[in-house]
Amino acid sequence: MDYQHYRTALAETLAQSELPFAPAEYQMRLDKVRHAMTQRGLDALLLTDPADINYLTGYHTFEVSVHACLVCTPTQLVLQVASIETGAAVVTARVDEIIGYRWENLDEIITPLADLLTACEQIGIDGWSSGLRVGVMDALTTSVGKKRFCEAGGLLDTIRIIKSSAELEMLSESARITAAGLEAAMAAIRPGMTDNDIAAIGAKALLENGSEFMSLQPIVTSGHRIGVIHVNHKRRVIQPNEPIFLEFGAAYQRYTAPMMRTAVTGKPSAELTATRDLCRSLFESLCSYMKPGNTFDDAAKAADTLLSPTRDKLFFSGVFGYAVGAQFPPSWVEGTGYIAQGLHRPFEENMVFHLPLCLRVPGQWGVGLSDTVVVTQHGAEPLTNNDWQLYQATDK
Repeated sequence: MDYQHYRTALAETLAQSELPFAPAEYQMRLDKVRHAMTQRGLDALLLTDPADINYLTGYHTFEVSVHACLVCTPTQLVLQVASIETGAAVVTARVDEIIGYRWENLDEIITPLADLLTACEQIGIDGWSSGLRVGVMDALTTSVGKKRFCEAGGLLDTIRIIKSSAELEMLSESARITAAGLEAAMAAIRPGMTDNDIAAIGAKALLENGSEFMSLQPIVTSGHRIGVIHVNHKRRVIQPNEPIFLEFGAAYQRYTAPMMRTAVTGKPSAELTATRDLCRSLFESLCSYMKPGNTFDDAAKAADTLLSPTRDKLFFSGVFGYAVGAQFPPSWVEGTGYIAQGLHRPFEENMVFHLPLCLRVPGQWGVGLSDTVVVTQHGAEPLTNNDWQLYQATDK
């Protein structure tokens, strides 16, 4: 059976059987996108980011390393995927047509896309998307004409960053599972265990409580390794009287609500406690500013004022929050919005951000605490359930 017959057989039995949301949810999103396209004078929107495609169609697969493309016009929604992905497309996607190409023959990609776009005078693309391949764009511009393409990456970002009630439910489910994983992992921490041991316990709890494949696997570091941003567990033995940093994010229908916590094997030092207190103050300041009428810059500047006295000692990334929603590996960062200085977009109700407040002394230690929060009229409210304490891991 070739992939065409495979697709047909699935279409007769399981078409759209794993659609994450009701059709009305997708129609609402599609209507918003098409309205924005009309305002921009676009005849087509070419989407290649797996999360963007998922947002408009429901399409999901763990194989996001191969080319996939969604062509959205005022009248059609056409999904192009590799031959091995046509089954997942049939089962999970709400589209008008699915076009396959043999994944071992990339020459089959361009002609069908060019045929779809030939009559389109203005075609929006996201030139900053990691899914937009140079080879595909070079071939398309040669075939269709370079002048027809224009940058439109912000079009979908502006829509995606504001979550529907159905999306908030998915994020709440992720928050529940994330908490279960962190609780299991922290309760197991003892000197003599490795960071891998703790990550394994956390991963087991996340999966047992309902997580799908995660956009980022559990992050566990200890001692001086906390002082290096974005390293992960690496068989290091946990010592007495040192901090352990954990950052987990369960995936529920691809939605992730991450959370950071920090444990200590013993009694926290005065430095660790003071840094915990600063993280909590930053969080409270951010939440108070995260409401309509204020901008991302307003919130970041207020938080930065609190951080300023420790700037020479503690490393901080400079991003006080980033939008989260439905994502795929290698990251749960949605990329639609960042709380940082110089970014003047106003907050709107039902935006959702992870506030990754991790402060590090390079080469020595660090403290990380965070919640995923939703913007309301009165400020941000947590979806995750961090207690903002340093968990004391003791032998029992």
